[in-house]
Amino acid sequence: MSGSPALIMRLVASAFSVAEKAGNIVRTVLHSGELGIVEKTGANDLQTLADRLAQQSICASLSRRFPKITIIGEEELPCEEVREDLVENGQNEEILQKKCPPEYSELTEEELVVWVDPLDGTKEYTEGLLDNVTVLIGIAYGGRAIAGVINQPFYNYQLGTGATLGRTMWGMLGLGAFGFKLQNPPDDKRIVTTTRSHSNKLVTDCVDAMEPHEVIRVGGAGNKIIQLVEGKASAYVFASPGCKKWDTCATEALLHAVGGKLTDMHGNAYRYDANVKYMNSAGVLATLRNHEYYVSRVPQSVLQALKSS
Repeated sequence: MSGSPALIMRLVASAFSVAEKAGNIVRTVLHSGELGIVEKTGANDLQTLADRLAQQSICASLSRRFPKITIIGEEELPCEEVREDLVENGQNEEILQKKCPPEYSELTEEELVVWVDPLDGTKEYTEGLLDNVTVLIGIAYGGRAIAGVINQPFYNYQLGTGATLGRTMWGMLGLGAFGFKLQNPPDDKRIVTTTRSHSNKLVTDCVDAMEPHEVIRVGGAGNKIIQLVEGKASAYVFASPGCKKWDTCATEALLHAVGGKLTDMHGNAYRYDANVKYMNSAGVLATLRNHEYYVSRVPQSVLQALKSS
């Protein structure tokens, strides 16, 4: 066995390359100017050609190489033959070289669930807020998020023409996280990041209860977790059932890999088994440090409104 990387390392190495391919698709569709926007449940719940093509690419690429893994994607797409140019066969060599944590070295395909958000921050994508956009591929075992890949297709886009666009970060429990510089938030102030387009009184009341010195309102769960691990925010607070498992599996794994925490508003962990309901119905609370403080500040009205599943 010593010569061949463990299955989980091969899967993460593939997910890295596949996420980069998806990021490229997302950029290509934007530059074509033909976004192909359709409303799913309303004006704040959109799907574009980029969502559709990126999910086809991710799911087809991973299922070809790992046919017995359960893959759950955000977009409900018709079963059809996927174009060959959408399939990515590469694997990141650096990940393959890393030593697998012993507790994951014997995992089989049947034990793993992959949660895919092909384009997190679709509304922001259509509005040109490109730094909010991410591609998310999360890997779960035993109901727990254990590894995640996040691609930011438009990282560096503010630098203008000639800038190298995009970056991919990944993390795994027992190994750490890579592709970014981990930074703690400021010690002397609480910065809360929350939703830009899905706010309501409950969301606002909960943010206010944290007594923040500053509130950042941006799109995308992936984007908010990146703010946490890069020290730009202290907590991600979203007291609403709007988030789904494909938004939080990859992001939770990356955050937990560096010692952070993602829970519902009650402080309870979410599960990522194949048969769970997709909605994170008790909201999302994520931090790099001091999670207990933020859990303790959640108002009773929020806890009553958002029952822990």
